[in-house]
Amino acid sequence: MAITTSLAGKTAVITGSNSGIGLGIARELARAGADVVLNSFTDRDEDHALAAEITAEHGVTARYIKADMSKGNECRALIEQAGACDILINNAGIQHVEAIDKFPVEKWDAIIAINLSSAFHTTAAALPMMRAAGWGRVINIASAHGLTASPFKSAYIAAKHGIVGLTKTTALETAEEPITANAICPGYVLTPLVEAQIPDQMKAHNMDRDTVVREVMLLRQPSREFATVEQMGGTAAFLCSDAAAQITGTTISVDGGWTAL
Repeated sequence: MAITTSLAGKTAVITGSNSGIGLGIARELARAGADVVLNSFTDRDEDHALAAEITAEHGVTARYIKADMSKGNECRALIEQAGACDILINNAGIQHVEAIDKFPVEKWDAIIAINLSSAFHTTAAALPMMRAAGWGRVINIASAHGLTASPFKSAYIAAKHGIVGLTKTTALETAEEPITANAICPGYVLTPLVEAQIPDQMKAHNMDRDTVVREVMLLRQPSREFATVEQMGGTAAFLCSDAAAQITGTTISVDGGWTAL
């Protein structure tokens, strides 16, 4: 049987996708022919303009739906409003850095809600749609910190380890169906948010751009290169393809060798 890479006729819902990794994945899935639903907690003209841009560029149907991923009912409503969900990309996430004994409780609660609980709610709402369609892909964006740890990131690391566990359970519950569940574990990815941090790091360490990137920001990434949002999108598109039909319940690290250390 020929291996199919086209996603024509499929609908992909990508949480947290009006910038960065989520938007990169949305663009690549649209390039492969999928209709896409963008999402974030804002409802700005530029959010809807992104969907219109993807529609015009790739000839697919792209929409933007506002939903706050910290609220379980809005997570489920996102899937319901989408109307179809053949591909679910759980990407929404936030971060806060602080020692455990000083970590603000409200920040812990928000990170767990957005980075972990949202994926439970969207998956619970999407699986019946996938079963009715006879095909589905769940892709959770975890992190190198879903497999390893660093100090001062307790909530983020707990959530990302939890996402990996949720991925495995989802895969086992769908193992005898044409539905797969996998997690992508990025290292440092060059997103607009990361790009914006570079000047401050240059000033703090009195280094030029290339040096601060290699010696400070990418210290734990052996390749000493950022991954790109396009590479994240390409990895997601592969996991949606026929070639990945027997890849389920696992993690794919796109981290320049971080987790090989």
